[in-house]
Amino acid sequence: MSTPPTYVYAFAEGSREMAGLLGGKGAGLAEMTRLGLPVPPGFTVTTEACKVYLATGEEPLALGIEEARALAGLERAMGRTLGAPDDPLLVSVRSGARFSMPGMMETILDIGLNDESVAGLAKASGQERFAWDSYRRLVQMFGRTVLGVDGDLFEQAIAAHKARRGTRDDHDLDARELALITEEFKVIIRRETGDDFPQDPVEQLQRAIRAVFDSWNGERARVYRHREHIPDDLGTAVNVQAMVFGNLGPDSGTGVAFTRDPATGARGMYGDYLPDAQGEDVVSGVRDAVPLSELKILDPRSYVELGDHLRTLENHYRDLCDVEFTVERGRLWILQTRVGKRTAEAAFRIAHDLREEKTITADEALARVDGAELTRLMFPRFDTTPADVPLALEGLSVVPLGQLQVPVDLPAHGDRHPQQGAHRRMSWREARCEGVGGDVVDPQGFGVVNQLPQEPSALRLPDLCQVGPLPLAEADRDARTGPCTARSRRRERRSGHRHVPLRCSRSGAAPRAVPVSG
Repeated sequence: MSTPPTYVYAFAEGSREMAGLLGGKGAGLAEMTRLGLPVPPGFTVTTEACKVYLATGEEPLALGIEEARALAGLERAMGRTLGAPDDPLLVSVRSGARFSMPGMMETILDIGLNDESVAGLAKASGQERFAWDSYRRLVQMFGRTVLGVDGDLFEQAIAAHKARRGTRDDHDLDARELALITEEFKVIIRRETGDDFPQDPVEQLQRAIRAVFDSWNGERARVYRHREHIPDDLGTAVNVQAMVFGNLGPDSGTGVAFTRDPATGARGMYGDYLPDAQGEDVVSGVRDAVPLSELKILDPRSYVELGDHLRTLENHYRDLCDVEFTVERGRLWILQTRVGKRTAEAAFRIAHDLREEKTITADEALARVDGAELTRLMFPRFDTTPADVPLALEGLSVVPLGQLQVPVDLPAHGDRHPQQGAHRRMSWREARCEGVGGDVVDPQGFGVVNQLPQEPSALRLPDLCQVGPLPLAEADRDARTGPCTARSRRRERRSGHRHVPLRCSRSGAAPRAVPVSG
């Protein structure tokens, strides 16, 4: 008689060798737990559970029992209960396929908050604003991701509050305003779906897990898999992890770090840090991040500890590693690691340097580069010298090194299904991974680790230009500016891209960015 499959594993029960079952993220969390790194505890729902769900429309019969058992173990480890009204345990729910698919599937944070537990979180943390900000984020993410509500409806509601306050920064909204926004979000959900936002924390968790399963077959994920030759039948794992909070004040924050520069391959810590922010903020571009080196000034202890963990991971994986982390009131937590993506230039340099350091053999170094990467090194390069033209705005062009096609049309509502050769045109106040293969202008949120560009760059599509400040009309979000030069604030960015100077020339009502030279 065959042993029934196990559908849920605690992080401490897995390992990197189980990536096919736990997904790349789950295997990484398990491996870091085994290495003794500071990983918030949690559990992984396997890809096998996802396959059953996608094939039958129903979860495996044993899954609910295993999830309940794993949740009870997590509650014991944390000394708190999911959604408790006094001091609630909150969890994140994240996708994690066998092969990295950044930005392609769904994430829901702060699962466990409701109308009662938000007061308990405020009391336990001593910060009412933090509690309502977390609840607002949950209702917004859950409504968009799980319930299918148009995300722009939430954005319009919060934009109206910021306009009345005369600010563009969410941080300027106080606890009272965030509570009002949360109630407005719940009204939007009721109006759009006919149902109320669920108050039962366990129901929130179960529905979030199913939403992540469903996102495996979303448009973004399917297009990405087709381009990257990833089989459609692998399914995704789901990682449920105790929340740690980077938005508790100036002694907290969140960031992304690399063990080497993914653009050039140079040795040394590289990345972004965003003080007083939750995990999705640093990759969404909602606020300006600071270089990772700033953490050395803001929190020297966490910076040194992070450097130690990065060296541990690179030595263990023998490759460039990409790490997401959170600092909660001076305590460092590692939330994710994976072998990092890199440019062709960086791939050759990292392979060479690791060989010189005797970390890998010559044969392994050769196996880490291929002809396609060599071809990309031969593409023409952009001229990165400043143009002798008045600077009207600054921008981040997400263009792989050596690629020359940079279509950036600014009117917001472009054709989502353009004719052959036409450019899609979209403009968002924040970077969001909702389209595939379109041109995007993001008027706020500069940072070198914005996650949205990973989608087009992985598809070999030059797809994003961040510019700011850039006035957008509320009615049609039509970006308006005259002839100018748009130049990047920084030259290097995540996933191996450089910020290149772009010259904006006016064509009708919309400026178009074209290469300075090439």
